[in-house]
Amino acid sequence: MRSVRVLGAGVVAAVLVAGGASGAGAAGAVAVQGPEADLAYHGAAALVSGEVDLRFTPLNHGPSSVPDATVRLRWSEPLADVQDLPDGCARTEVKAVLCRVGALAADEVGERIALRVRLREAPTEVQLEIDTVWNGGAVDRNHLNDRQCVLILDTGDAYYF
Repeated sequence: MRSVRVLGAGVVAAVLVAGGASGAGAAGAVAVQGPEADLAYHGAAALVSGEVDLRFTPLNHGPSSVPDATVRLRWSEPLADVQDLPDGCARTEVKAVLCRVGALAADEVGERIALRVRLREAPTEVQLEIDTVWNGGAVDRNHLNDRQCVLILDTGDAYYF
């Protein structure tokens, strides 16, 4: 299910909502595989002439710490062949980059991640999907804040999520 939130003048963010509980047994109980943590990503993105300027901060709402985490950034448009990515980030697909978040204690704000990617073309808009692909074995039951989808228009304006 996809819902759209208007966050302010000219700012729109779509949020992906995961449906159903995974790991449900015959009695309907969810099997917990590890400590529970709640990762979230908050930041802003702007698009100008095929370049996306993205900066965001990871946060662990807890209750347990996360020994390490990795976030995937996937764009709706292909990335240019050559990218200048910061340390801890690597291109993994034609449209995706992985960035290491690192360890996060419960109720801790992580290091800000900032990068600029060049798209192959210069579209008038691009959709950015953000999701956690590794969280050190922690269980995150709240995917409303670690799986997001942001529509970014080529206006130079910052779109917040």
